[in-house]
Amino acid sequence: MDTFYQFSATTLQGQPFDFSSLQGKAVLIVNTASQCGLTPQYEGLQALHQKYAEQGLVIIGFPCNQFGKQEPGSPEQIQQGCLINYGVDFTMMEKIDVNGEHAHPLYTYLKAQLPGLLGQRIKWNFSKFLINRAGQPIKRYAPITKPNKLNKDIEAVLANP
Repeated sequence: MDTFYQFSATTLQGQPFDFSSLQGKAVLIVNTASQCGLTPQYEGLQALHQKYAEQGLVIIGFPCNQFGKQEPGSPEQIQQGCLINYGVDFTMMEKIDVNGEHAHPLYTYLKAQLPGLLGQRIKWNFSKFLINRAGQPIKRYAPITKPNKLNKDIEAVLANP
């Protein structure tokens, strides 16, 4: 059976990151943008990270410039904006596509596992996917769903080893 753990990506710092290193963790995947009306969600994501990291939650942001060209920056600019404006210290990956022929394989997998209202398309920045400790995507959230609305679901995943 396919799981999240078969994928890898490259961090914003250019380092390879193998998701198999996250076995046994709960993971929240989010496509991000730094010039979006939803960008303040970084603050809520950071709050989730601070609240649940020690219990086993890993948050991973994937900058994406496919929606309104709202993530035009270089890796350095993205990293600096996340840190300076929102104090983000959860894992950020390199900029990717989430839709279309060049979509990152992880997003192709996530959309196939949990189609949204648009089928196998990401609607906008800050779409979120919750992955359980067994590497299975279990819930997809709309871009407008604020991070603080995920507490109950995250706690349920964390309570189930």
